[in-house]
Amino acid sequence: MRIDVVFGPTTATPALIAGRVVAVIDVLRASTSIAVALGNGARNIVPLESADEVITRAKQFAKGEVRLAGERKMLMVPGFDLGNSPADFTRDAVEGKTVLLTTTNGTAAMVGLQGARDVVVASYVNLEAVAVLMRTAARAGTDITLICAGREKLFSLEDAACAGRYVRAVTKRLADVELGDGAFAAAVLDRKYADRLDLLFADSEAGKALAEAGFGKDLEECAKIDSCPVIPIFQDRQITLLGPDRER
Repeated sequence: MRIDVVFGPTTATPALIAGRVVAVIDVLRASTSIAVALGNGARNIVPLESADEVITRAKQFAKGEVRLAGERKMLMVPGFDLGNSPADFTRDAVEGKTVLLTTTNGTAAMVGLQGARDVVVASYVNLEAVAVLMRTAARAGTDITLICAGREKLFSLEDAACAGRYVRAVTKRLADVELGDGAFAAAVLDRKYADRLDLLFADSEAGKALAEAGFGKDLEECAKIDSCPVIPIFQDRQITLLGPDRER
C-alpha cells in the first residue's frame, strides 16, 4: 500500500482520493475544534465554504437545534454563536446540536472531496484514534492520502508535521509501505519537532499569527496530543462520529 501527503487541497488530484482513506488536517484550528465539538456531544458538523452559506443553511433548522460557528481572519464571524477556538465548543454550547462551520482553510479543504473510501478529520488531539483507523486500512492494503489544509491554500508547517506524525504512526511495524515524497518529507518534519509542539507552533506562520492575535490558549489546546480520542468521519456533507452503529 502507499501513503501520500499533499500540501494544500488544490494539489489533491482525483487519483490521490479515489478509493482511498483520506485525512484532512487543519491543526490550527478547524480539525481540532471539530474533534472537540464531537467529543462534547455535537450531533453533527456541517462544513461550509462561506458565512453566507451558514446563514442560509441555518434557516432549515429550528433555532434551538443549530449553532453557527466560524472565523474569518482568525476572528469569529459577527453574529455567529461560536468562533473557531476549540474552547468555544463546550458541552453546554454544542451537545445535541448541529454545528454549521465555516473556516478560512479547514472546511474549504473538505468540501468537494469525491470518491474517497472514507474521509476522516485528523489533528494532534485525536492522533491515536485516527491512526488506529488508518493502520487498519493500511493492513488491508488500502492506500492513504493526508491532505494538509495549509494557510491561505499554501504550505503550513504545523499541518505538514502533523501529517508526518500520522505517517510514522501508521508505518510503524508495517512492512511493504510505499511513501510518496510528500509523506517522506512530512515524516522528516515530525522527527524534528516530535512532541515539542510549542516549538512547532512558535515556528509556524499560523502559530505566530494566532499568538499575536491573542489566541495563545488555542495553541495550548491544539497541542494536547490524544486529549480528544474521537474519529470524525465526513460523509454525506456532514461530519459525525465513527461508531458501531455507523455504516461503513
